[in-house]
Amino acid sequence: MTFKALIASGGRGTRLRPITHTQNKHLIPIANKPILHYAIEAAVSAGIKEIGIVTNADSDEVPKAIGDGSMWGVRMTYIPQDAPRGLAHVVKIAEPFIGKDNFIFYLGDNMVVGGVKRYLDEFEKSGTNCYLTLAKVKDPERFGVPEIKKGMIVRVEEKPRKPKSSYAVAGIYIYDSSIFEAVKKIKPSARGELEISDAHQYLIDHGRKIGFSEITGWWKDTGKPLDLLEANRLILENTDPGIEDGVEVDSHSDIAGRVVLQKGCRVVRSKVRGPAIIGEGAIIENSYIGPFTSIGAGTQVINSEVEYSIVLKSCRILDAGMRIEGSLLGNDVEIVRADGKPRVQRFMIGDQSRVEVA
Repeated sequence: MTFKALIASGGRGTRLRPITHTQNKHLIPIANKPILHYAIEAAVSAGIKEIGIVTNADSDEVPKAIGDGSMWGVRMTYIPQDAPRGLAHVVKIAEPFIGKDNFIFYLGDNMVVGGVKRYLDEFEKSGTNCYLTLAKVKDPERFGVPEIKKGMIVRVEEKPRKPKSSYAVAGIYIYDSSIFEAVKKIKPSARGELEISDAHQYLIDHGRKIGFSEITGWWKDTGKPLDLLEANRLILENTDPGIEDGVEVDSHSDIAGRVVLQKGCRVVRSKVRGPAIIGEGAIIENSYIGPFTSIGAGTQVINSEVEYSIVLKSCRILDAGMRIEGSLLGNDVEIVRADGKPRVQRFMIGDQSRVEVA
């Protein structure tokens, strides 16, 4: 059976502001690789050759960053969406690309370990029209929630106040072409969007078969900063250590654990404790990089300590007086010690930022 892949990369990423004021959330790096790459790689590893990516119509950021698909040996099609109108609308506008083929619909800011081929295989075996992946979560009210009776999904409710189960419908769905009837028939919700949960409920109400399985490994919806940090941790834990070309590590430095040193980076009089990744051309000098940290390309960390954090490219962390931990720093951020008296803390912070000081 041949499948296509549909990946959503639109939306505004409001919960990740201020970083998403200047960058599409699907291009934020996890372990120094854009989140969207993980979705593409999952489709490619399942043998899929045609991928459609739904993008914001007013931005060419994703097409520029991803290209024509040749990097992965696939054909890439971009499908512009004029405004965030819900996930069912994403599916609806993709019908010309999908045609009559079966397809996997993958939310580009979701991450799952172990790939997706097993779900495609289950879909084929099950003879269902729709196949959902479920994950147990602490806060199901943030997601579409299935009600399960006698091993069958009997209802799906979007962001319920009182969830009927502790499961969330994860952002990986598999459909045959009957989903297009559903997304055309449903009406916008109270928030003005075509909800994918309503499309699933339509299929149930009209006698279509819905299968499901629980994600037994880890799955992350990276919609919030803490989710990004946790996804970064999980990816780094499963990354093989390695040293690329042109790396310099002096004799006074100590590298231990799962550490990736990318092309041309320098580590001088410093300790790096894995799992961690140091980006291309980065400089770590007289510093400590602790576990679960990603340091972006061209970033400088001098006389400072960073742990369990994501630091994007071209940042400067110089003489930071206290360890930076549990932090997400955007591109070109500077954290420097102020000179002179009196000793003060100065901030230039964008909208919706959060800073904790001791």
